[in-house]
Amino acid sequence: MRALDATYCFDLLRGDAGARDRAVEWEGQQERLAIPAPALAEFLRSGYRRGGRLLEQSLTLTRRLEVLPLEGDTAEDAARLGGDLDRRGLPVGNLDLLIAAIARRHRAILVTRDQDFQRIPGLHLETY
Repeated sequence: MRALDATYCFDLLRGDAGARDRAVEWEGQQERLAIPAPALAEFLRSGYRRGGRLLEQSLTLTRRLEVLPLEGDTAEDAARLGGDLDRRGLPVGNLDLLIAAIARRHRAILVTRDQDFQRIPGLHLETY
């Protein structure tokens, strides 16, 4: 399973060639695609802010994805990760910690261009 970060979704709607190529590849492979709940909120926020066609495209994209929920034990995992990274001088934002913890919990490959995720141990990443 691949878990899509908001960065991938933004790039796909912008017509980024790498994001588009991956989408075509995954469709051919019938890849299971999901989005962590915090990434969904992050992505849809701009659609709701701008409205119109962007909102329509954003909702069309995300309605085809499985939403990976945030549960209490996963939130605690995110907090533990954040505390460990903070102590090592490698802080990561709260949304990214939640997204990473959800992806790890589901053993999903997180698809992103956000380099902050590289600091998180045990997270499988894919770029495009």
